[in-house]
Amino acid sequence: MPRTTFKFRLSPTRAQETLLEATLCTCREVYNSCLHWRKHDFELFGKSPSYLDQQNALPIWKKSHPELREVQSQVLQNVCKRVDLAYASYFDRLKDYQTRKEQGRLKVVNDQLEKCPGPPRPKGKGSYDSLTYTQATAFTVEEGCITFSKLATIKALLHRPIQGMMKTATIRRQSGKWFVTISCEIEASPLPESEKTVGIDVGLETFATFSDDTPSIKNPRFFRTDQKALAKAQRKFDKVKHKHRSKARRKAKKAVARIHERIRNRRHDFHHQEARKIVDRYGLITVEDLNIKNMSQSPSPKLDAETGKYLPNGHAAKAGLNKSILDAGWYSFRRILKSKAESAGREFLEINPAYTSQDCSHCGYRPPKEERKKLSDRWHKCPKCGFEAHRDKNSAILQDKIGVGLHTVRHRPTEAVAFTRSE
Repeated sequence: MPRTTFKFRLSPTRAQETLLEATLCTCREVYNSCLHWRKHDFELFGKSPSYLDQQNALPIWKKSHPELREVQSQVLQNVCKRVDLAYASYFDRLKDYQTRKEQGRLKVVNDQLEKCPGPPRPKGKGSYDSLTYTQATAFTVEEGCITFSKLATIKALLHRPIQGMMKTATIRRQSGKWFVTISCEIEASPLPESEKTVGIDVGLETFATFSDDTPSIKNPRFFRTDQKALAKAQRKFDKVKHKHRSKARRKAKKAVARIHERIRNRRHDFHHQEARKIVDRYGLITVEDLNIKNMSQSPSPKLDAETGKYLPNGHAAKAGLNKSILDAGWYSFRRILKSKAESAGREFLEINPAYTSQDCSHCGYRPPKEERKKLSDRWHKCPKCGFEAHRDKNSAILQDKIGVGLHTVRHRPTEAVAFTRSE
């Protein structure tokens, strides 16, 4: 059964906010203690305690640390789970590093090979910002407020009704504000069937180009719009950042965080609105499975062996391109679009992006390597059939044909994710 989340603003009183801060501080200390326990046992015995070992130790810790009794048991168990997930992620990174080291594929940063990833680090003061209730029995949603076990009944702006079966609730501190995110299991509500299909090509010149006659979506460039205001706030913070625990530093840091929050909220709202329009209109949606992490990497430095100086490698231009890619938020948009398609019973395909900007969508011709389009070439003209279109339009049409199976076998997706009405 699919899940969806409902996010609401909390309005705690000063006493409740103090209690929330104290609870987060206690959770941070438990997190750091679990990290220290794992590190100590591994160095001493060569084996770290498991998640269940640390979870079973919580009742013993409560006897010697009375402050732990003030925190709901599920919340403390979730802290142990976060430590376990942090170490699982660390081992995955370590395995990937070792594999690339054996294959000679390590990156070079500032004329040095990338360092081996380190284990999870302890959380500093103020860096632990959330706590999670893992069962719905530990919190109650009422009219205009939410009651949390061993915390308080906190006023909440419930701007929309909660649907489905509530499973978890996460209280989060964000830019001086408090929010609660409630995760619910809901039944899929399929939309009326639609025979329309579409291929969507995301870009920077336009945010999204469609394969049919639908007008392209303009790129809002939220970060670029607020870049000057952010730079101004950052300069003010730089003047007082050395004045730790001062009122001026807290105020300047809060101003920077608020601008980032505004950019993030506007981008998130934009993605949701555009994704909803697409899902309502089309029955089959095909997009590229882009690897944003690889696309936004900085170029490796080039060292001249004769002079010992670094050669131009287009770092400044790539930095600007990376900023625009991350500003668009393609991955977030694709994730939201996929989620809405799943709940609406639409068919959603993520295809291999290889050669979608080079092949002709009309005849399938792929030019040789020396004749392929560069990133600056924005117009597609096929030398074989004479078909002309904008580069993004050609790519979107090609994706649509791959999705409906009208293109050649070599263009079909190797791995596709499909959500159909029967599921």
